Amino acid sequence: MHRFIVHAVQRSKSQPSLWTAAMYNFGHKDPQTCQMWVDRINASLSREMEDRPKNLLIFVHPMSGKGNGCQTWETVAPIFSRANVQTKVIVTERAGHAFDVMRTTTDEELRQYDGVLAVGGDGFFNEILNGFLSTRLKAAYPPAPADFVQSVGGYNDFSVDEPVADTSSHDEDDSPLIPNNALGISTLRAEGDSSYTDGDLKFLVPNERFRLGIIPAGSTDAIVICTTGARDPITSALHIVLGKRVGLDIGQIVRWRITSTSKVEPCARYAASFAGYGFYGDVITESEKYRWMGPKRYDYSGTKVFMRHRSYEAEIACLEIKAQEGTIPSEGQKKCRRVICRVDCKICNAKTAGDPNVRGREANWLRSKGRYLSVGAAIMANRNERAPDGLVADAHLGDGFLHLILIKDCPRALYLLHLLQLAKKDGNPLNFEFVEHHKTRAFTFKSSGNSSIWNLDGEPFPAHQLSAQVFRRLVSLFASGPLV
Repeated sequence: MHRFIVHAVQRSKSQPSLWTAAMYNFGHKDPQTCQMWVDRINASLSREMEDRPKNLLIFVHPMSGKGNGCQTWETVAPIFSRANVQTKVIVTERAGHAFDVMRTTTDEELRQYDGVLAVGGDGFFNEILNGFLSTRLKAAYPPAPADFVQSVGGYNDFSVDEPVADTSSHDEDDSPLIPNNALGISTLRAEGDSSYTDGDLKFLVPNERFRLGIIPAGSTDAIVICTTGARDPITSALHIVLGKRVGLDIGQIVRWRITSTSKVEPCARYAASFAGYGFYGDVITESEKYRWMGPKRYDYSGTKVFMRHRSYEAEIACLEIKAQEGTIPSEGQKKCRRVICRVDCKICNAKTAGDPNVRGREANWLRSKGRYLSVGAAIMANRNERAPDGLVADAHLGDGFLHLILIKDCPRALYLLHLLQLAKKDGNPLNFEFVEHHKTRAFTFKSSGNSSIWNLDGEPFPAHQLSAQVFRRLVSLFASGPLV
């Protein structure tokens, strides 16, 4: 008996988003018959192979999550071998290692790859994303109200030089900042030869097949959960070798001042999932003291920060969007049916979705001023094991908007109710009087008095004054979106 094996993907009946690798054995006494079927199957697959990766650059964070980054890669590596995907694996040796490699790798060198993978958590992916975008994305500064622009001396006073390496030191897991002269920001309009153009934006992609990807090995892995529906390395690996693709919104955060007394020095960072201040920043700061605890340090630090119940004075302005662009329902409509982001999402694929690059200085800005327990900007839903529906259940991966969530100072008991709703399936954490929720394309922030720090995809980012905007579907990810 002559045999051949077909490798396939099997979806869980109880959890359709969870994929497993399956093997089917076939046999026949005639070897020519077996070869005929092998040839036919390969011919059929060849029509689907065009979008599948053939060569990938892979970064492995050995200390990510519970310190099992290398073990996670060893678990999924056979899947890439079976799919005939060539891989170059780099195990990072220090904080910022992946950033430096991505930033200094030329487009000509990257063209030999169909994508770059991160074996690690959201923070490690953020490091790779920032290294990738730092020398390839050129965009105008985020839109801002006229008084904000005047407070930093006007946008036209800053120019962008050729990028240079950031030589400052960083602690373990801290990704480096993009220095002022490596902003990748300019006032030039996009040129006709760019790979991605939208208003004042120019983004050069190594090739049209190029995508980023994540094999989850972190503490929360919110990006993977939102883009595949499962926090599972095997599922993510199968999405990658099958060449799945989903467009991902990216937030650009430009810090103008670190402190109230510091001079204006713009510094850009990019985030794929979330930017948070106050409670979220304090948890990151506190958790750095307990890194030896692993992922449990976030629960411990979160409890300590919650008990302190610290609020911060700040001024926030966000760009108002038109009603037809999907404004937040009025108070009486907050319990309306939520449209969750799915595979082939109609909202993300709609041509009328938000233009992330509107200049907005003449537009209407909604302003808030007061004391806040937290300020959050959710670029995607941010589902995780502690918040099954995420921060905003109906936030989308590629609609060109972010959700600004302002938690005003309130009694600790009320804030606990808000957090309990976040931890509850089908909860409604935004239905409180002390919670402001704005769907927007851009916002500005300025703190007063004592300050917290910002948390960008799990990485600390100190800032007294910043502006932010969203670029719609700026990068492609090896994923298809959650099935359920």
